[in-house]
Amino acid sequence: MTMRKLGLSIYPDHSEFEEDKKYLELGAHYGFTRLFMSMLEVTGSVEETTTNYQKIVGIAKDLGYQVIIDVAPRIFSQLGVSYEDLTYFHELGVDGIRLDQGFDGSTEAMLSYNPFGLIIELNMSNNVDYLNNILSYQANEPFIYGCHNFYPQVGTALPYDFFMECSQRFKQFGIHSAAFVASQVGNIGPWNVNDGLPTLEVDRRLPIEVQAKHLFASNQIDDVIIGNAYASESELKALSEIDRYQVQFNLDFVPEASDIEKTVVLKPQHFRRGDMNDLVIRSTMPRVTYKEVANPPHDNKETFQRGDIVVGNDDFGVYKNELQIVLQPHEDKRKNKVGRIKEEELLLLDFIKPWSKFKFLGE
Repeated sequence: MTMRKLGLSIYPDHSEFEEDKKYLELGAHYGFTRLFMSMLEVTGSVEETTTNYQKIVGIAKDLGYQVIIDVAPRIFSQLGVSYEDLTYFHELGVDGIRLDQGFDGSTEAMLSYNPFGLIIELNMSNNVDYLNNILSYQANEPFIYGCHNFYPQVGTALPYDFFMECSQRFKQFGIHSAAFVASQVGNIGPWNVNDGLPTLEVDRRLPIEVQAKHLFASNQIDDVIIGNAYASESELKALSEIDRYQVQFNLDFVPEASDIEKTVVLKPQHFRRGDMNDLVIRSTMPRVTYKEVANPPHDNKETFQRGDIVVGNDDFGVYKNELQIVLQPHEDKRKNKVGRIKEEELLLLDFIKPWSKFKFLGE
């Protein structure tokens, strides 16, 4: 697995240079290191386009971004660029080109041997044998990346199961992958419809950091890119603070949660027991670490619901101070409800498999 990165998108044909520059500077401040630029809607002359793109790419490179530009066959002809010669894109200063539409496999494989070391990024949002075809032509694999589409129209983004099927075609070969999340305030994209620009439909209206957690938790995606511009500073900050390598749940503690219970929740590196069950996710090490610490009963007479965090109380014998996340409603007076995972993050529970690592954030 490669290190996971966060990325931004800009649309120079729909935005002002100074605003783009400020956005890239802000992103760099929050640790964003990847930039997606769309060239699907170029309208100016070749000279104007070249000048505009070179200028912003130069800024991005100075700030440490890896820059990949989205192109389609008609853009090649519009710019007078040949598939056999990628000098134009090299001179723009980009690190790679994303092929919005595919060719015949042989062409993509040949492109991956371009003398400039440009990355050739493929569209991942099709569940066909596209990648295997390209690799069968002996493509230069380290220079082949994958990136899902985004979907400006509400209701048209990928369903989760289909996203997984498409992604696994790339994951099985270890191809570097990316997908998009949607800012809830950005209103700039490639087209004149912009209901957010996510890859997954279920993510469209979620807080941006939950969308990113969802993509990373799938274990299919290396880089998460904000599809629309401009995300707010609070969104950039929230994304920069997530754990990209394990699920970190945000929770609200109940008023009666004690100091020992908050310690049990927040301090350990939790992992789900390997011998799993359907009722609860069990993190059993806290009961060993804190076996000598008293934990009187409270909030223990209700029906616990999916997403509740419970800790064994003094009446639970050897299981005192064991942490559990409730998966199915049940009652048990030997457990104290100490908090609850935020509603928008309940979908992340499906990713906690046997031995999965996880943590909590709460106050």
